[in-house]
Amino acid sequence: DVAPAPAAPAKDRLEIHRCDVADENAVNSLVADVVRRRGGIDVLVNNAVIQPVASFVPLHEIPADLWRKMFEVNVTGYALVAKAVVPIMRAQGGGRIIHIGSQLAHVTFAKRALYGLTKAALLHLTKSMAHELGKDNILVNSVSPGPIRTQPLIDRERTDPEGMARRIEQYLPVGRLGEASEIADVVLFLATDAPAFLQGEDICVDGGYTKH
Repeated sequence: DVAPAPAAPAKDRLEIHRCDVADENAVNSLVADVVRRRGGIDVLVNNAVIQPVASFVPLHEIPADLWRKMFEVNVTGYALVAKAVVPIMRAQGGGRIIHIGSQLAHVTFAKRALYGLTKAALLHLTKSMAHELGKDNILVNSVSPGPIRTQPLIDRERTDPEGMARRIEQYLPVGRLGEASEIADVVLFLATDAPAFLQGEDICVDGGYTKH
């Protein structure tokens, strides 16, 4: 007997694939598999990132291998995934590429220099891609989150509530941490047809952190 071919996944079904975005062969294999299973790629949200605790030191103390690794993932990885997806979007007549950046691309913060450097490079990548791909109806923009209520900040609130409250008062005019859903809302907006004339922009969703 011949086993039946696997059914095509439902359009609203979430699929999870593991991939090292710094490995071009792995990226190309993943993208080819997604196209085979889903028929195309309309939106790419580049969000893979590393920020090891070992990088939380002054810039001149960061080991060279960690420097290379963070740029490989946080910058080159974004470029490799976009490189694999662009020909597919061109063939389809357009698409959306959304890079997830950081407020630290815009401002400095103690012992976060290397992470900020990778995110600043990502902003230039976004603008360069937008310049090159606009004629193909591929819109390329980025979203730069500020302090979001993710697990590390939740843990910090629990262990040092007074210190966290002082930081919020000092840095966040809105007086609170952001929620992950508030970043997702902006990404969803960029993925729709609505921002058809928005190209090469970075939307900083940070509660006013970078504005003072």
